[in-house]
Amino acid sequence: MLEKCPQLARLCLLLAFSSMAHAADVRIAVAANFTDATRDLITAFSEVTGLKAVASYGSTGKLYAQIDNGAPFDVFLAADSSRPELLEENGQGVAGTRFTYARGKLALWSPVPGTFEDPKIWLESGEFAHLAIANPKTAPYGFAAQEVLTELGVWESLQSRLVRGDSIAQTFQFVATTNAQSGFVALSQVRAWDEKGGSLWMIPQTYYSPINQQAILLSRSENKSAARQWLEFLRSDKATDIIEKFGYETEH
Repeated sequence: MLEKCPQLARLCLLLAFSSMAHAADVRIAVAANFTDATRDLITAFSEVTGLKAVASYGSTGKLYAQIDNGAPFDVFLAADSSRPELLEENGQGVAGTRFTYARGKLALWSPVPGTFEDPKIWLESGEFAHLAIANPKTAPYGFAAQEVLTELGVWESLQSRLVRGDSIAQTFQFVATTNAQSGFVALSQVRAWDEKGGSLWMIPQTYYSPINQQAILLSRSENKSAARQWLEFLRSDKATDIIEKFGYETEH
């Protein structure tokens, strides 16, 4: 019903975010892969500035759609560069505020030790029931996973075994709960995982396009001063130390 009535969808979206709008100085839309890092960053940001930031997490594609439909965010932390570029081009993002806050890394991971010894041979064999990836259409890490499987020549042959998460967070859950034998996840998620051990392949970055995660100030922001302080904080030594701790690269 909501899909058939864009105005109703927009109203529902605004109502859903109304409580968040009153509870924070900065409202941030954050790509799911950056969840754990953001939680630490929000704590540090509050300690440094005294301001309160509240984050909403999801796939980059879905967050972009929410922003396009009027969601009252101040800042967008995407998992790619293309959607922040689009926001800047169409006037929904403030020109000159877009920058790369992190460069993500893709990993093939299973919590079970010995799941694979040679990951390429394991993928080519297809001797597993399920392999998890994020939806390539909405999640940049899912698109990167598709690039890797295409590079290895197994994208088509593994279609029946792929389970797609709406976001990289859901994809990680598929693997962590062993509903999938392994999956393509963000290295940062593995770094943040409480358990130890498992099987991990840090995929060569020549196998997929760089995951340049960009931030942008949104034109709709009602508190641009606080939002700019958040963006400035992301470039600080304290913030980049946190970001790098979770396995990302920065331009710092």
